Amino acid sequence: MVIRGRPGPARDALVAALSEMPLPTRRIHPTIGDDQLFGGVDIAATLSAGNVVRSRGLLADRQIILLSMAERTEANLAARLAQHLDGETGSCLILLDEGAEEGEHVPTALTERLAFHIDLTDLSLHDLSPITIPTSADIASITIPDDALIALTTLASRFGIDSLRAPLLALRCARAHAALHGRSQITDTDITAAAELVYPHRATLIPQEEEQAEPDQPEPTQDESQSADTDQSNDLPSGDMLIEAVAALLPKNLLEQLKAKSANRSCKGSGAGEKRKGNRRGRPLPPRPGRLDGRARIDLVSTLRAAAPWQPIRRKARPDAPGLLIRAGDIRLRRFEEKSDRLLIFTVDASGSSAISRLNEAKGAVEILLAEAYARRDHVALVAFRGTAAEILLPPTRSLVQTKRRLAALPGGGGTPLAAGLKQAAELAAISKTKGLTPTVVVMTDGRANIALDGTADRPRAAADSETLAATIRAHNIPGLMIDTGNRPQPQLRDLANVLDAPYLPLPRADAQRVSQAITGALGAA
Repeated sequence: MVIRGRPGPARDALVAALSEMPLPTRRIHPTIGDDQLFGGVDIAATLSAGNVVRSRGLLADRQIILLSMAERTEANLAARLAQHLDGETGSCLILLDEGAEEGEHVPTALTERLAFHIDLTDLSLHDLSPITIPTSADIASITIPDDALIALTTLASRFGIDSLRAPLLALRCARAHAALHGRSQITDTDITAAAELVYPHRATLIPQEEEQAEPDQPEPTQDESQSADTDQSNDLPSGDMLIEAVAALLPKNLLEQLKAKSANRSCKGSGAGEKRKGNRRGRPLPPRPGRLDGRARIDLVSTLRAAAPWQPIRRKARPDAPGLLIRAGDIRLRRFEEKSDRLLIFTVDASGSSAISRLNEAKGAVEILLAEAYARRDHVALVAFRGTAAEILLPPTRSLVQTKRRLAALPGGGGTPLAAGLKQAAELAAISKTKGLTPTVVVMTDGRANIALDGTADRPRAAADSETLAATIRAHNIPGLMIDTGNRPQPQLRDLANVLDAPYLPLPRADAQRVSQAITGALGAA
């Protein structure tokens, strides 16, 4: 199960009750290594005994695995735990989700393999009833009606649950519910209880009522009516009853949670840029084989672990050699996960009679964001387009003094070459990627593009060129943000934002502070 809630008396009481199950409990953390999970070479025992001695991992025994701070679980650990669950080893996994923000969630690879979800966010210790762990029952002997799995699968599809693990987990829950109540066959009570426990937190849509005309049906014969009366006691609940039972338990903010999860899946980082692998600083990663070049750092423990199994063979070949016999293939290098700096590329429309006000907004927004650049590790660049072309007025920088100087004499007036601005931003983003930055394109325009990419005045071609450049930016996985500074929202810009796969923000009368807040909120920066 997943238990979401901050540490407190309520969560401690629930975890303590679950720990009373007839299985040992082992608590792990999100940064645990593979050697602790699956075992490996015990260096001290191997060097002492002269033979390879392997240690047993935490996952070798059947137990309760309690993962704290599960919202910080990386993809590699989630994949290993998911593989362990798929192996049906009999272990029980409990995830303690301590996420404080809406975007902090346990990886989907784990949640879809766990049947239950408990939210303790608004609960206290007084809201909990005494918890009693029942004794184990013979679940394998519980018989399943033919239409039980069909009913659970149909219900899952009505709530937008596309994983086949959900009805399978619900079926196992129904069998366990029947066994705990001393029944030998699943009944409608067990099906309803399983659906209420497994489906609500997995739902992605609210079922709509379907109005269908009832066809004329012939009256049942005497034999059919008798058989129907005979089987009445084993009937499963109707679809409408199950839907109403599950719908009553859906979270009130289901739509908001779905949007937050979707945004969380689409983004690759929070305040900083993308993750990358280095050998200097950051979060430790598993070591890898390599050669010492004077810059990389050696992982001594992993190197000894790699060399230990070969010591008896190497000692026979070189009996007079002192100490450990370590070769180049045993060297393991340390790796760290660091985050690249993010680059905000402001692509500003500097055309027309209202260019002065829009440029002042851009200037103020850039200066506000730069004041927080050191905390968020952001760089800022400025691209202005007007007349028939676009130019880079401010290369990527974190210098507030240099930014103010470049922005002081920013010109305005002329046509709206939006395609040229997007092209210049795409080229700058590509260059910044080669320098280890994570670019994000922020476009500020009123949407009245009238200059094509070749510099000619042609509105249809200008719109087509803009869509082509937006699709190119999207193809290179460069996130973006479209800010409509026109007097009223422009449908053309909304369509262009869809092509760019970027949020669309109409801000007709926004000052620098509102622009800065909108950009910060849309990009998910804290």
